[in-house]
Amino acid sequence: MIEIILPDSSVRTLENPVSVLEFAKSIGSSLGKATVGALVDNVQVDGSYILDKSAKVELITIDSEKGTEILRHSAAHVMAQAVQRLFPGTKVTIGPVIENGFFYDFDPENPFTEDDLAKIEDEMKKIVKENYKFERSEMTSTEAKKMFLEMKEDYKIEIIDDLGAERVSIYTIGEFKDLCRGTHLPSTGYLKAFKLMSTAGAYWRGDSNKKMLQRIYGVAFPTKKELEDYLIMMEEAEKRDHRKLGKQMNLFFLDEHGPGFPFFMPKGMEVINKLQEIWRREHKKAGYKEIKTPVMLDKELWEISGHWFNYRENMYTSEIDEKEYAIKPMNCPGSILAYKNNLHSYKNFPLKYGEMGLVHRHEFSGALHGLMRVRAFTQDDAHVFCTEDQIEDQIIEIINLYDRFYKLFGFEYNIELSTKPDKAIGSDEIWDIAERDLTNALVRMGIDYKLNPGDGAFYGPKIDFKMKDSIGRIWQCGTIQLDFNLPLRFNMSYIGSDGEKHQPVMIHRAMYGSIERFMGILIEHYAGAFPVWLAPVQVSILTISEEQVEYASDLFKKLQDLGIRAELDTRDEKIGYKIREANAEQKIPIQLIIGKNEVANSEVNIRRFGSQDSATMKAEDFLKLIEEESKVVF
Repeated sequence: MIEIILPDSSVRTLENPVSVLEFAKSIGSSLGKATVGALVDNVQVDGSYILDKSAKVELITIDSEKGTEILRHSAAHVMAQAVQRLFPGTKVTIGPVIENGFFYDFDPENPFTEDDLAKIEDEMKKIVKENYKFERSEMTSTEAKKMFLEMKEDYKIEIIDDLGAERVSIYTIGEFKDLCRGTHLPSTGYLKAFKLMSTAGAYWRGDSNKKMLQRIYGVAFPTKKELEDYLIMMEEAEKRDHRKLGKQMNLFFLDEHGPGFPFFMPKGMEVINKLQEIWRREHKKAGYKEIKTPVMLDKELWEISGHWFNYRENMYTSEIDEKEYAIKPMNCPGSILAYKNNLHSYKNFPLKYGEMGLVHRHEFSGALHGLMRVRAFTQDDAHVFCTEDQIEDQIIEIINLYDRFYKLFGFEYNIELSTKPDKAIGSDEIWDIAERDLTNALVRMGIDYKLNPGDGAFYGPKIDFKMKDSIGRIWQCGTIQLDFNLPLRFNMSYIGSDGEKHQPVMIHRAMYGSIERFMGILIEHYAGAFPVWLAPVQVSILTISEEQVEYASDLFKKLQDLGIRAELDTRDEKIGYKIREANAEQKIPIQLIIGKNEVANSEVNIRRFGSQDSATMKAEDFLKLIEEESKVVF
């Protein structure tokens, strides 16, 4: 008898071996239709996998996260099959799953055009209708290399050599064969909702010294509605593109003389300064003390921290007086030196250092993207030094602080707990303690979280905050990292209540993450229409004729005296043009139209961004109103 243990601990008994799909159908027909694979003793397998011995089994349905990954992985294979049908002689390389979709890199005889995407998509639809099974087989590496040699698939042979495995798995759909570990859909007919989006160049294996291939990106979802919703969101996202709005609103720009190093204009600096102002104010109230550490420190420091061995490829270096230095990619070693500059007692704990630290990280030019992926950015870093018994309370305090800030900007968020990665420093015992403390803090707060195994920092586990913006996109900004390792490596200490030296615990945390990236996210979140308290220009005063300039100028000065970010537009232009420019292009929250009646009655005519309506009130009443609206309310 074969015993199958399900996730709810119930047990089902099989008299004979059956496939995963047959087993799912035996539970229920709807479950059978939705099942696309399973975890058998935590190993992911296809729906065709035979259950021939007792095991723990978790069925994977197409609408689950794992199921959607299987769907997208399968879509990449179907795309490759369609490409080779339409463009014989095209060589295939790799086709992984990415967020919301997939891509495949090809080596075509002639470059694909945008028109080719529609043809490939139509051919994919034919393959879906033909409903081929995804058939898995295994063979020796020698047999596989011989097969791909006959198929003239040079890249597959190179991949097999790199794998160094005795046996490999092959998936067949119709006439198409591909090297792949799996898992895949039961058949192509399960693929109902997909679209090819774009093409781009991509070096083989990401190596600029190797051949440039052509990459095709696509998206796929379990249902047509999900695909339609995604395409609508992408259309909206294009309108909100922070690069376009940043230029239109004169907030920032990028220049070929400094790729990945953004330039901020005065209006952009108004937003950045406001973000930093409220950060400093609220962190000071929470007991943080601000420090500033050097941008460049010597190699030895980065060797002790472990960055030199774990992060070297992302670091910029320079030589001074025959000694090697690195421009900091992170602020933590500098904060550690600041800590070690003084003696500390348990009575001083928790000790909280905050820093708006400029860091530099090398990114490939192809990965650069506006403010979202840059080579120089300001990290709102903070480090909390505490005792072990203070950890949970400090984690909870930090989460509550983040919660207040994210709600201020109108973000919803989810939390992920990331555990020890393969590339890590420190003992298993230390990691177990750190992971336990983070878990306990989340449990105490009653927070639902997703476990993200193996994605921690190399020195400690972390809690990541995934924020949802106004059109449903997910962004990762905030992080909290618990570190027992760097205090040990840097021989940090404090005097305990027993008069002896003890090692502190270090909590790394950044709330905005990167000021620059956070600003880019906000531009898109608000579609450039910042709330009054954050807008680079809060009020625009628009005169109808020269007769109102004196009155408008006096009002402008009063606004400046109140600290309101205002602009005065006295140009000899039609008032309709001025309004459109302030509203549609500059997205200024409040426009004051000043005509002869407003001057005569000491009034202002108020228009709000996005509204055709206007209202008139006394100028002195408006000054009180705008002063109140400019306050940041947590």
